[in-house]
Parts: sequence; structure tokens; C-alpha cells
Amino acid sequence: MDDRTVLTNHVLRMTDTLLKAGVKAAVISPGSRSTPLAYAFAASDEMQTFMQVDERSAGYFALGLAKATGSPVALLCTSGTAASNYHPAITEAYYARVPLIVLTADRPHELRGVGAPQAIDQLNMYGKHVKFSVDLPLAEDNEELDWFLERHVNRAVSIAMTKPMGPIHLNIPLREPLLIDFDMKVRKSTFIERVLGEIELSTEQKQSFQTLFENTKNGLIIAGELPVGFDKKRFWEFANKIQWPVLCDPLSNLRSEVPEEYSNLCIAHYDAILKSEKFAEGAVPDTVIRFGPQPVSKPLSLFLKKVRPTVFIAVDEAPEFRDSLGVVTHHLQASPESVFDIPNQSEPNGYTAMWSTANDIAETATLQYEGQQGDEGIIVKTLFQMIPDGSDLFCGSSMPIRDVDTFLSKTNKDIAIFSNRGTNGIDGVVSTAFGIEAARKRPTYLLIGDLSFLHDVNGLIVSRFHETSLTIILINNDGGGIFSYLPQSTIQNHFEELFGTPTGLTFEHIGAMYDAQYAAVHSAEEFKEELQKDKTKPIRIIEVFTNRPINVTAHRAYWAEVVERLDGNGNE
Repeated sequence: MDDRTVLTNHVLRMTDTLLKAGVKAAVISPGSRSTPLAYAFAASDEMQTFMQVDERSAGYFALGLAKATGSPVALLCTSGTAASNYHPAITEAYYARVPLIVLTADRPHELRGVGAPQAIDQLNMYGKHVKFSVDLPLAEDNEELDWFLERHVNRAVSIAMTKPMGPIHLNIPLREPLLIDFDMKVRKSTFIERVLGEIELSTEQKQSFQTLFENTKNGLIIAGELPVGFDKKRFWEFANKIQWPVLCDPLSNLRSEVPEEYSNLCIAHYDAILKSEKFAEGAVPDTVIRFGPQPVSKPLSLFLKKVRPTVFIAVDEAPEFRDSLGVVTHHLQASPESVFDIPNQSEPNGYTAMWSTANDIAETATLQYEGQQGDEGIIVKTLFQMIPDGSDLFCGSSMPIRDVDTFLSKTNKDIAIFSNRGTNGIDGVVSTAFGIEAARKRPTYLLIGDLSFLHDVNGLIVSRFHETSLTIILINNDGGGIFSYLPQSTIQNHFEELFGTPTGLTFEHIGAMYDAQYAAVHSAEEFKEELQKDKTKPIRIIEVFTNRPINVTAHRAYWAEVVERLDGNGNE
């Protein structure tokens, strides 16, 4: 075979193997060295391709696609610093357990380490932030190499999809010329199928946990971030069987579509409730079962760390169970469904009623909350009043997700909440939201602060290559709002310079640059009016101007009101 035929066979075989392994989507950033694979992906009828010229944003866009579907997504770039720009998204994917298939084109071995242009050391460049990394061989006319390629790519995808899921890295050296034969068909693969099994509990193990549940007086379920497709119906049936209250992190998506018959078990306002010392003293659980990672709420973390329940079960399919508080006593390495099958039946008790009553009190305070001009909480509350059924909301990782935690009450609406909480970074948020929307094709809203938006303005570029639909609620408090809640805010020296970091920027011109529907609002009433208007362009930006000091004062007044109502209810 000539060089072009050999190269074509190599990249078509790789593409076909990825498709058969379940990789159906690829995000491509243009570059010369990756040309053969980019052509192979684009020419495939089965591979859905997306273009994003900025590799940093491309990584987060792929992250959103994979997060929204639970399926592996390929990420392809050329050699050099293009590959370096993937690292932030790969890091988030690793800690958030999202399956990214990272494909970095590279120079052939004779051009490495000799001063060739656009050549850096790409071997193991992502370190411990990928589950698997390999430098694949160059294309050659060798049947055994074909067999190796099929099996090694399958191994890599299998590793990415094995719990805990995560990113893998295939470094792909390619020699010029970089053109392929578009009429050539790949030869049939000799590898047939990859089957992933599930970890299940044995009968004896289930009986052991059944006994533990039966001996619990005050039991508590904590639901952290849960994956797309989580069986909410079976979960609520399980919670109803054991009659334990469920503290639902907003990213669990258990606050939405709450069945009426189980509504009393859904505790949405625990973050505010646990600010009451009286309530917390009487709410100590004997046993805790946690699904997913530790929730966003800091008061909940402080509560658990202080009371240290006698039994704390982390249900986690990975051996690296998550325990940032050092309180886990039992690691149940199995799927959540295994726990749902544990036979058990309990009667309602005063502990569950206490949590339910407290949640009702906090929910009433939230519904009556009016905020004030410059407050961000009232904006988020208004958003949840207005957001249509069947929508998705992506939240920035700083104040936005915390305001969602505070002001999202349980609802029968179908509203799915997403955020990048693997590493809690504020970068890549715009791109991840676009990836979520591209995968789910539902009305999608992004709640983001001004500094986070600045970190990923380039994410908007994707709208120039693909059909998009995103409403961006841009909270502009001219700086880093979350720092106003932290101890450094009490030290005036250099606070604004180092933490407040005001830029004085507004974003109308960014909206015009991307032909977005834009509006500037200054109150909840104006915000509500704007949300009621029809969305007329693919991107809509609603810039909400708020005030950091007022925002802090309003939030603290709300929490104080909840605590006063709880303590006045007779909590001991």
C-alpha cells in the first residue's frame, strides 16, 4: 500500500473502533497535524461532529456533551500547546467522573525533541488527571498493528466508562502527507463486542444493611450530585420504605418532579435550616446514607463534621470513595439500585416529621422573600418562578450554585440542574452550558457571574459554527461576589484589589459582537418582564446589575428570618 492508503486505513480503523465502542460525538479544533482524523470523523455518517476553534473552550463543550449524556465524547486537536489548553477541562472531567476520549495529534518520533515547530512533549502530559494514557504507534501496512489498534482503543474507552468514569488520553503521531482517501472503506474489525458489567450486593450483604437500617432510630438520606438517567422513581420508593428524610442537593435533581406522595420526605432548605443551632442540636442522625458526592451546602458539611454520625454509609461505585469530611464509616461499593433492593419497611417517626416541618417553615420564608434592589437572591427566586417546565439550568460554581441551593424549593416541574463541581472552578462555564444544550435539546439557561463569564467569553464562538439556543443570565456585581461572604472581607486593606477585583466592564458590546438578544436590568421586576418576552435569537443575554454589599446584607437577613421562625416554632 502507498502512504496515503496506509494512513487512510489507520484513521478509518480508529474512527470505526471508536464508534463501535460507543463514541458517537467528537469536538474538533482545527489544526494541521490532526487533519487525517478530522477528515475521518467528518466523513463518517455515524459520528456527530462539533467545531470549536478555541481548544480550552472545546474541552469544556465536550465535557458538557458527555455530562449531559453519560456517554463518551471524543476531543480532537493538533499538536503543541493546543493540547495544553485541554488540561483544565480534563481535570474537571477527572474529578467529576465524566468520560472524555482525548485525542491529541502529534509529530512523528523523528520530529520530537529536535526543535521541530509545534512539537512539545505530549507523552503523559495530563499526568494523574487521566485514567489511561498511551502513545499510539505510527500508521504502517501491518495487519497485527490493525489488530492492536482495535483492541487498544477499545481498552481505552472501556477504562473511561468503568466506574468511576473519567477521561483517557490517546496521543496519535501522524506523518506527512496528512491527506486521506475519502472513497476508501475500512476493512471489517476483528474485535466484536465490549460488555460492561454492574457491581451488585450479595444477599448476605443486603441482609447486613437491612439489619442496620432496622436498628436505626434517626436515619437521614443525603443526595449529592446524581448522574443523568438516575432512577428517581425507584429512589423515592426506597426513601418511602424506610421513611427517612432526604436532604436533596440541587444537583441531585431530586427537588424537581417530586411525587406528591413523597413530598414530605424531600428536604430542600437544609442549608438555611442548619443555621439554627437549636434545630441542629435536635437533628443529630444515628445513620446517614449518602448517594453521590458531598453536597454544595457548607452548613451541612459543618453539621456532619461536628456530630459525626455513628453510621455513615457512602454509596459509591468507585473504590476511591469520596469523604472530604472524614466521617464515612461504611463504603458501599455498588450501584445505588443495589441499595434500593434492600428489603426494609419502617414507620414514620418524629425525626422525619421534625425535618419536614422545618422545611415547610423555611419554604414559606423563601416564598415570602422579597429581597431588595441589588440583591441576587431575589433574581434567582424569580428565575425559578418563571423558568418553564422541561428546561435545563447550568449554574456557575461560585455564588450561582449556592443561590440555587438556597432558593430552589421542591417543585413538580421538570427542571434539570447542572454545574461543574468536580473542582468547583469558574472557568469553562459558558462552553459547558453550550455542550449541555447541544446534547439535550431543551430550553437551556445559564446562571453565571461576570468574572466567570469573562473567563470563557470565547465559549460563545461555538454559536458561529452550530445551531445553538441558550439564555444567559449574567449577574454583574462587578467582581468576585463570593469573597464578600468569606473572612477576608472583614479586612479592608487590599480587599477590593485582591478579591473584589472590579473590572468596571459591562457586556452589551459582547452581545452585539455575537448578534445576541441583549437586555440590561436592575431589579427583579425588570428581570421578570424580560423573561416573559419571546426569545428571538439563538443567544439571549440578560445582564442583571447587582450590588455586592447589598447582596450580602439581604442574604444574611433571609437566613436570620428562617432561623427566627424555626426557633420560634419550639425546636429544642
